[in-house]
Amino acid sequence: MRHVAKVAGVGIKTVSRVMNDEPDVSEATRQRVLDASLRLNYQLDMVAGSLRRPGRQTLSIGLLLPRVANPFSSRLHRAIENALTPRGIAVFAASMDDDPDREKALVAAFLGRRVDGLVLTPIARSQIHTIPEHSRALPMVFIEREPLGIDADAVVTNNAVAAAHAASHLLAHGHTRLAYLGDRADIQGERRRGFTGELERAGLYTYRIPVREGLHNEESARQAALELLGGNEPPTAFFSSQHFITFGVIRALKELRLSRKVALVGFDDFALADMMDPGVTVIAQHPERIGKVAAERLLARIDGDDRAPETYVVPSELIERGSGELSPAP
Repeated sequence: MRHVAKVAGVGIKTVSRVMNDEPDVSEATRQRVLDASLRLNYQLDMVAGSLRRPGRQTLSIGLLLPRVANPFSSRLHRAIENALTPRGIAVFAASMDDDPDREKALVAAFLGRRVDGLVLTPIARSQIHTIPEHSRALPMVFIEREPLGIDADAVVTNNAVAAAHAASHLLAHGHTRLAYLGDRADIQGERRRGFTGELERAGLYTYRIPVREGLHNEESARQAALELLGGNEPPTAFFSSQHFITFGVIRALKELRLSRKVALVGFDDFALADMMDPGVTVIAQHPERIGKVAAERLLARIDGDDRAPETYVVPSELIERGSGELSPAP
């Protein structure tokens, strides 16, 4: 800052006022300071500045995502950035790759950088061991799952209701031999319960409905679908609990030339779903809305909102594109 002041021909306090965008600085002086900072590649030290800022805010938050490559995660990230950038708040994002140990380490890294709040999509069963007790007063919002062991706001999709809608949609098109393919049961259990619960209400014997969980990637989903399709009573319809499982089912159906004979409804929309043959019917979450609500709640907490934590439910919608509207072969 001293170097910038010397090059611009002003005092250090003037440099500070310009860099913090404070008033009472002439435009000519402001421009000289900015030009000097560019020439010297000067960046304001936000952490040092936070020591003098009310509440010691660093104007940053930590965002922990399951997988950065996941389309849902990327759209969620953008929505949160769009909401926080006008407030001058930077978003530090990291991917935990569905690893509870990595989740804990990344939370610790965020806390070590004195972020003003956290937005978390938790993978651990309980957050008691993820969030240190001395940090639990920090503003935080959970996405996709309500926290266990910690009191905090959560923003979730209506998972059980949405999955039940998928089941009733397939039943309405004449399917009675259905299969559920999912990832971790502790995370996506609401989707499985919603799906099988609707089948039970329709009078189907759910013990005869194949459920395959613990499918952590596209290939494992493909193998599970191929196994079921090669059985004595192959399913005439699949419900997949998230996008990469949907991709695995699509590959299996394509290999067996069953894309137009076996129905599919996937949870989570994805790019080019409407360009497939047939187009893929999905339960579409709305990550933009989820991210906006999460950011609004986090800002409210940062600004001092001390109401009891709440869970906010963002509705999903079923988008018909063809794959979920196929009837079983006679």
